[in-house]
Amino acid sequence: MALRLFALVALVAVPAAGLADWPQFRGPTAQGHADKADPPVTWGPKKNVRWRTEVAGTGWSSPVVAGGRVYVTHAVPRAEAPAADQSLRAVCIDAATGAVVWDVEVFQQDGKDAPKIHGKNSHASPTAVVDGDRVYVHFGHMGTACLNARDGAVIWGTRELRYAPVHGNGGSPVLTHGKLVFSIDGTDKQQVVALDTANGKVAWATLREAKPGKPFSFCTPLVVPVKGKDQVVSVGSDVVMGLEPDTGKEVWRVKFSGYSVVPRPVHGNGMLYFSTGYDSPVLYAVKTDGVGDVTATHVAWKAKKGAPRNASPLLVGDALYCVSDSGLLTCYDAGTGAERWNENLGGAYSASPVYAGGRVYLLSEDGTGTVFKPGAEYEELAKNRLDEKALASYAVDGNALFVRTAKAVYRVEGRD
Repeated sequence: MALRLFALVALVAVPAAGLADWPQFRGPTAQGHADKADPPVTWGPKKNVRWRTEVAGTGWSSPVVAGGRVYVTHAVPRAEAPAADQSLRAVCIDAATGAVVWDVEVFQQDGKDAPKIHGKNSHASPTAVVDGDRVYVHFGHMGTACLNARDGAVIWGTRELRYAPVHGNGGSPVLTHGKLVFSIDGTDKQQVVALDTANGKVAWATLREAKPGKPFSFCTPLVVPVKGKDQVVSVGSDVVMGLEPDTGKEVWRVKFSGYSVVPRPVHGNGMLYFSTGYDSPVLYAVKTDGVGDVTATHVAWKAKKGAPRNASPLLVGDALYCVSDSGLLTCYDAGTGAERWNENLGGAYSASPVYAGGRVYLLSEDGTGTVFKPGAEYEELAKNRLDEKALASYAVDGNALFVRTAKAVYRVEGRD
């Protein structure tokens, strides 16, 4: 195992992106699938680890991979004080060697004005998005920027969209129709915003108009096809909305009771599957072909047992897999919501699952990676321990699995 400490290396040309890239949160489909990949089944601190690169400060953005490079964000305190100023940074790592290509400051955060964050959160939790030679990084209420993938130079940055968060930032952005779209769900503003990718200017902003009692949430939007057209689906407190990506015009909505929504929804079988967040999560399946308020007509089914508060669902064929915060893994019939089986894995879970090589990969908060084979019953293939705290989700590139822990990014690759 090659240990790569935090150091700058000479700049090199950015390779062309490949089909195996994982350019955003939950991968190329945004739903946790790497169908053609074949990552290892077993690993450990000294087994099947190609490299381990330490990252300073803290950050729970998940790694993304494009063009032979890995990107994460992190926040580095400028002093030891609890309310220290933070350097909000982006890091580029060579995917083959683990060497740091560049590490740049994007914004500075004044510690005196920074809202308190949740114990499981960080000042750098949203996941980056890579598109060709551009890397888009988002720090929630602290700002959004577009960087040059070659050297990390800031192409544009904006801090105009300030709002009052609860527990810090969280939701990641998505690219669609020349726009960078993300959700704003603070105590003072609840809306979905699209920035023009050319200059960072606001292209549109759509209010949620739900008036929830607890308005804060952290969900990442999902772009879904409906009747041959794309829709941006965004879940916030008490409401899920389908929007036109060019204009932000609302197409449909479903109302529910829930707040602090974290899991990114998934889509398939003509339905959107999402969790309602806190306090008691409910898993919803909603048909996406409606117009207007379709709460009474387009909810296909609901389920409470095993619904997650943090980890996103995973749809594989006609099976929907969810892992709850307390480690209850449940397999649902995606068409009816009927429970097929459940397994108590133990531990706590925040990271979202991945489907790769015909297997499902889970990651617990203590760094244990569980691999199982999807099917009519639970078939565990391996449990792998890194013994480091882990809240970020996996990235997959070809036969490699990328894992971010509290201290480092790992490239896991190889066979027994």
